[in-house]
Amino acid sequence: MKSNLLRLTVLLTASSLSLSSTAADKVRINGFGNVVVGATSSDDTFLGYDDDPDFSNESLFALQVSSDISDKLSATAQVLGRGSEDYDVDFEWAYLSYKITPSLTLVAGRSRLPLFTYSSSLDVGYTYHWITAPGVVYDVPFNNLDGVKLSKTGYTGGWDYMFDVAFGQFKGTTLGADNVGDNTVLVSAQVSSETLTLRSVFGRTTNTIDLTKSANETAQALGNGFDSLEALGFVDLADSLRIEEDTGEFIGFSLMYDNFDYFIGAEYTEISVDNTFANDDEAYYVTVGARFGKWTPALTYENFESSGDVKYSDSIAAIAASGLPADVAGALTALAIGSQQSQLSEYSVVTASLRYDITAGMAIKAEVSRRSDDVDSSLDATLARVAVNFVF
Repeated sequence: MKSNLLRLTVLLTASSLSLSSTAADKVRINGFGNVVVGATSSDDTFLGYDDDPDFSNESLFALQVSSDISDKLSATAQVLGRGSEDYDVDFEWAYLSYKITPSLTLVAGRSRLPLFTYSSSLDVGYTYHWITAPGVVYDVPFNNLDGVKLSKTGYTGGWDYMFDVAFGQFKGTTLGADNVGDNTVLVSAQVSSETLTLRSVFGRTTNTIDLTKSANETAQALGNGFDSLEALGFVDLADSLRIEEDTGEFIGFSLMYDNFDYFIGAEYTEISVDNTFANDDEAYYVTVGARFGKWTPALTYENFESSGDVKYSDSIAAIAASGLPADVAGALTALAIGSQQSQLSEYSVVTASLRYDITAGMAIKAEVSRRSDDVDSSLDATLARVAVNFVF
């Protein structure tokens, strides 16, 4: 950890010393961090925490450097180290921005996908009232995009508006395997008044997750099982179950009302990948809070549901009628059905939050979250967290 942060500090210092005074005036260095400690009650596990206090799971530190290359062209890079990854420093963002007109901007490189209300500041805990944004909605493996994004902003009829169109590729991790989205297209629209913000977003991608290369033994066995189906002649069923160049879609809506004394907001998302073992996911949250000077208490309700429905019934029934030995046919049938039923998930989370603004740029927060699982009660859990968020 120390060596990573030291390399980063030396790099930034050397860069600043090498700049002329004119160039230095065009360079902006900002940073932010979250120091979070949490623990669950009893032997529960939730959000990566157990009953031993953990200071690294959600803590992070980041620096962002921006420079104006010309009146219209600028460059931005953000490096970030997460405690869960031993503070190994990675480039979270690295892109060029070109102002085609004062209201039309083209971005090329790695940037944040405009999926959610808080997408652009997702890692900056200081910008919202939670310790982390609601996981049922925000915990997705495709927040960043390598590609291009065109943004249009303006004002009409008392409303500010912003439209984004993005195209490129995302890479993430799902079930311990690489989650790759090629030819990703995303369109989002946002309008806002002094107190009200409305958003909608639609995205589509060509998704591939090769489970045979997963670091998770269970997921790897699942991928190998799909290969066995194909090897034994059930090619169509294997193709239907695999996530290989299949169409994935993302839909989202949000509403936020904030009159500076109190606020209420909600976001809803749907994620689907056609012709795979995965089922459609639906998630939403509702949050309400009020401001009393430096204090902001809030209450948030989250809900997540994945159906676990069994598809491809005719193809699965063909396994039993194939003449294979009963134990082999039974194992393949269990694989085809179980891979889909294992997606069944339905749970809710209620979180009570309290934020106190220590000073400009720094806040301390405390939260207690209770997860209630409607499918497996052993996953019920209570989590307490305290965090310090800061920007500079």
